[in-house]
Amino acid sequence: AGAQQSATVANPVSGASTDLLPHFQLEPEDVYIVKNKAVSLACRATPATQIYFKCNGEWVHQADHVTQHSTDRGTGLPVMEVRIEVTRQQVEKIFGLEEYWCQCVAWSSSGTTKSQKAFVRIAYLRKNFEQEPTAREVSIEQGIVLPCRPPEGIPPAEVEWLRNEELVDPALDANVYVTPEHSLVLRQARLADTANYTCVAKNIVARRRSASAAITVYVNGGWSTWTQWSGCSTSCGRGWQKRSRMCTNPTPLNGGAFCEGQNVQKTACTTLCPVDGAWSEWSKWSVCGAECTHWRSRECSEPAPRNGGQDCHGPELDTRNCTSELCSHAAPGAEDVALYVGLVAVAVCLVLLLLVGVLVYCRKKGGLDADVADSSILTAGFQPVSIKPSKADNPSLLTIQPDLSTTTMTYQGSLCSRQDGPAKLQLPNGHLLSPLGAGRHTLHHSSPAAEGADFVARLSTQSYFRSLPRGNTNMAYGTFNFLGGRLMIPNTGISLLIPPDAIPRGKIYEVYLTLHKQEEVRLPLAGCQTLLSPIVSCGPPGVLLTRPAILAMGHCVEASAENWSIRLKKQSCEGTWEDVLQLGAEPCTELYYCQLEAQACYIFTEQLGRFALVGESLSMAASKRLKLVLFAPAACPSLEYNIRVYCLSDTQDVLKEVIQLEKQLGGQLIGAPRVLHFKDSYHNLRLSIHDMPSSLWKSKLLASYQEIPFYHIWSGLQPFLHCTFTLERLSPSTCELACKIWVWQVEGDGQSFTVNFNIAKDTRFSDWLVPDSEVGAPALVGPSAFKIPFLIRQKIISSLDPPGTRGADWRTLAQKLNLDSHLSFFASKPSPTAMILNLWEARHFPNGNLSQLAAAVAEVGKQDGALFAVSEAEC
Repeated sequence: AGAQQSATVANPVSGASTDLLPHFQLEPEDVYIVKNKAVSLACRATPATQIYFKCNGEWVHQADHVTQHSTDRGTGLPVMEVRIEVTRQQVEKIFGLEEYWCQCVAWSSSGTTKSQKAFVRIAYLRKNFEQEPTAREVSIEQGIVLPCRPPEGIPPAEVEWLRNEELVDPALDANVYVTPEHSLVLRQARLADTANYTCVAKNIVARRRSASAAITVYVNGGWSTWTQWSGCSTSCGRGWQKRSRMCTNPTPLNGGAFCEGQNVQKTACTTLCPVDGAWSEWSKWSVCGAECTHWRSRECSEPAPRNGGQDCHGPELDTRNCTSELCSHAAPGAEDVALYVGLVAVAVCLVLLLLVGVLVYCRKKGGLDADVADSSILTAGFQPVSIKPSKADNPSLLTIQPDLSTTTMTYQGSLCSRQDGPAKLQLPNGHLLSPLGAGRHTLHHSSPAAEGADFVARLSTQSYFRSLPRGNTNMAYGTFNFLGGRLMIPNTGISLLIPPDAIPRGKIYEVYLTLHKQEEVRLPLAGCQTLLSPIVSCGPPGVLLTRPAILAMGHCVEASAENWSIRLKKQSCEGTWEDVLQLGAEPCTELYYCQLEAQACYIFTEQLGRFALVGESLSMAASKRLKLVLFAPAACPSLEYNIRVYCLSDTQDVLKEVIQLEKQLGGQLIGAPRVLHFKDSYHNLRLSIHDMPSSLWKSKLLASYQEIPFYHIWSGLQPFLHCTFTLERLSPSTCELACKIWVWQVEGDGQSFTVNFNIAKDTRFSDWLVPDSEVGAPALVGPSAFKIPFLIRQKIISSLDPPGTRGADWRTLAQKLNLDSHLSFFASKPSPTAMILNLWEARHFPNGNLSQLAAAVAEVGKQDGALFAVSEAEC
């Protein structure tokens, strides 16, 4: 091979360019050998003098190459294409853990270029299913899980379900879904679900059918409600009454049980006989009154009517005229005059009290200032406090809370500025966090947030709306102006900080932040590239920002310059992904910058769009963080019990999605998630279960371990990789489980990485709980979105932006905050101090320690005596 290589370089084809390395127009791709049919691999490069295939580290013989020469019409450069055939016998000669692979090597006069590796695998599909569905009888509205573990095969078999030989489509039936381990789940059994179900596994080699499982959905009978009690059988005296019900709610079907209990109830009753009322005797006539009448009365009480008897008929009061010496009309007495005088006196008192109340109200209102000012007091937590200034005639203070929803907010504070130079921060001898003076600074902003429905309605009219996820679970939005704010997607670690003055004054932007599921966005990865972060969109695209916004999101890389080449990718308006920044190198543009930390990255961007962090390993020591999570059902209704082990990228958003998925499956978290460092060693991940009490449990796994292929994990594009361990109780009374699960990456030298999950003894299924989700506001607008009060922030910026004596300026502050590795980026911005404070806000919200920040600013002030030059008198 060496002689062949030197010969091809020494005798280049005439017309080849002397200053270009060859690049591949066509690279070999992964293929499967079906039965005994040989497969063809091809590659094409320009400019190229020679191209040869190298398979499993050995050169393919020249005679096995089919070569074709041509010329690129656009560039005039020579194009060379070669093909080889790979047979099943060649692949079967390779034993061990390595897979059979081939790649092209192209030569030009300037050097060589290698293509990507193409893996050649022998396709097959076993005949026997590892687990088949079984017949069941279930009650209506009960959940059904039909397990199916397809036969072993390469490529892995795809699974579909048939109901009475018709395809089951979960997209058309919301009651049906297929789990990642291929089980068919019916959320609530319906009568129409009574059928024969068949699991079908297929790949490019064959199609296998499981035995059909008959599912019978039966309906147990239920009683209807009782009818009303019938009337008593006798109208007067002792009798009986009854009520009834029917077994029709629901009617028993498909062998369901009939209702238990009686359908008729009887009870004794007594009906009281009615008694009609009768009048008593008339009373004596009253004395003759002033109106020359007198009266008499009687009552319906001998007997009184009862038990439905009739009332007495006729009048109960009788009047008639009378004449006697008592019949006369007297004039009004003195008591009437006293009554009128009293009413007039009460009215006069009420009028006087009303006048006094009006006078007191007017005096109090005149003593208050109509302009209520909010003052930002720099306390130990930089917390803003609203205080109304006192007047000379009103020694009391009126304390109010700032209203962030109004169109104007007035902040009271010291804005000390010197006429002969830039403003400096006043640092008294006491603590830095002292109250500000009495000056005023007014801030204007608009409504704090847009209504969700209106926002989505306006968003749906834009062209880019088609690529955004539906629903509010992974989306946050708000309306912002020059005061800025932040958007957060709860439980994901993803946020967008819009700093003050990033939006031009007078402008109002509606901004969104979304998290994409990896199956929704196609991110092409070449070679050994891997996705290290979630794919996040912020927009709308084309928004003009005068200051960089900061997008925060998690990542799963153990970053080191010698092991990784990490790039920030952004999707263009045409849909292609472009490298906008290489971490660790000098930025070629001032539009983007990335601060990479142990668990998260902070992206400074002046252009909103769709971003992702992609890495390419430079050595086999490069590693990614995997989070290993165990889930199991909360109850064990049958003898079988499944434990699912997920191998996830170590970011919060993936864990959130898995927990939501497991809630639908009825799974609960076992123990705390563990972290495994997965190396770029081309070795698969193995999982096995040990230390189960053999007298209580047994494993239904036929092999000693399960394995997840290396490339499935390394690409990062398959978020929910997992293995299922199916266990079987030997007794229905067993409700305790203790076992150990080992997870390790196979290494050539026999070393292993081990993560142990211990399910403690005496742990019952009801005690396994999913941790509570964190609670957070998706959108914060204006000053409430920042830890540092607005006026304090402006004061620090105006004091530390200008170069200070003895280096007491923003550079020293960056050093105090361990940000001195980014000085060149900070210096490229109009206000370096603002960039430092913005990054501090993004890293420490909402639990940042403002006292530590205040101490760092105070230490910067002590290095420059000019910071003490401004006194309170000058303010």
